Amino acid sequence: MKISIFGLGYVGCVGMGCLAQNGHQVIGVDIQQIKIDLINQGKPTIVEKDIDTIIANQYENGRVSATMDYKKAVNETEVSILCVGTPSTVEGHLNLDYIYETAKQLGESLRNKEEFHVVVIRSTVLPGTNNKVGAIIEKYSGKKRNKGFAVVSNPEFLREGTAVDDYFNPPLTVLGSENNRALDIMEEMYKGVSGPIERVEINVAEIIKYVNNSYHALKITFANEVGNICKKLNIDSHEVMRIFGMDKQLNISTYYFKPGFAYGGSCLPKDLGALKTLAHDYYIESPVLDSISLSNDLQKKNAFDIIEAQGKRKIGILGLSFKSGTDDLRYSPIVEIIEQLYGKGYEVKIYDKNVVLSRLVGKNKSFIEEKLPHISKMLVEDINEVIDFSEVLVITNKEDEFKRVTIPKDKVIVDFVRMQEFEDNDNYNGLCW
Repeated sequence: MKISIFGLGYVGCVGMGCLAQNGHQVIGVDIQQIKIDLINQGKPTIVEKDIDTIIANQYENGRVSATMDYKKAVNETEVSILCVGTPSTVEGHLNLDYIYETAKQLGESLRNKEEFHVVVIRSTVLPGTNNKVGAIIEKYSGKKRNKGFAVVSNPEFLREGTAVDDYFNPPLTVLGSENNRALDIMEEMYKGVSGPIERVEINVAEIIKYVNNSYHALKITFANEVGNICKKLNIDSHEVMRIFGMDKQLNISTYYFKPGFAYGGSCLPKDLGALKTLAHDYYIESPVLDSISLSNDLQKKNAFDIIEAQGKRKIGILGLSFKSGTDDLRYSPIVEIIEQLYGKGYEVKIYDKNVVLSRLVGKNKSFIEEKLPHISKMLVEDINEVIDFSEVLVITNKEDEFKRVTIPKDKVIVDFVRMQEFEDNDNYNGLCW
């Protein structure tokens, strides 16, 4: 396949070498003559493990070259990959001027080209950039998007120092486009690269790099705060985190990574509070740990605000315990929501087959009696009674029983756990989706 790469910096140089090593013909485009000259001498534009050997070998094989003539590069290739810089502004926003200028160049280059062309955004960009790039190319080419050309969002996940290995062995390859023809071409281009290929919506592809890197930053600061606490207690922090990382069922896994309602129960609030208190007792600042419960409280507020925004007074609650399959009410986040609703004069009815007041004991019983002294008037044994009564029906956990009920179309649904069975209802409201 013949490919042009716009921008011969870190991502562009690695992409050029690796694509060529997989048998593709690659033309690099850059505005700096020194980078053009380096490639045309068989030398990389960056310092990175193995890339010097790859560029030298592929130059000898006649598979890599570079030019400032962007029109020539576009007209001689099937795919153009944008790897130009997106630096931060003083205010912290991304400067996308280079992306948009390159889109203009691509549009000018495509004006007289008859063949279908694929434009790939490899640079890290904000959601909405794909559509804007497409509009710019349409303007300057006179062609219709998804007819004469298509735009694909294809974020990179390369780490400096291991970029070549990361290119050939990524955890996955993400492709976002409206055009299946372009996606098929991209899959062909990535033959020889391991890992699954995920076709996703464009905006998912555009935001995933930010989510990834923000989480990586969170992991580092979390581990550092744990380290600071362990040092004060004369505990080997590296041994603690080694053991932490061995749990692949919960700690290092996809578990809990589902946007939804706040956490609750007897363990998470209590143990997080204990670790924060321990840090405080030793005069250790731990802003990441401190912010967890704050963010959790904000999610409860978001949940209450969505219910209140419906403008209805009769609220039905499906699920009272903090998760399905248990009667544990301690720190169940919906209990706080019900407490606020009751305090503001809303009528509330609750159904949870696992919660039987006569069987509650100990702290579980004392917690609910303190929070909701009138719980006996709200809790009912028939799920249909709650559905019939309610104007707004709030679903708080994923009991299988809830999936099978019939909810009339006139009922407003507020879903805290994403019950996809009800997403087609006209009055459906997801908490954070």
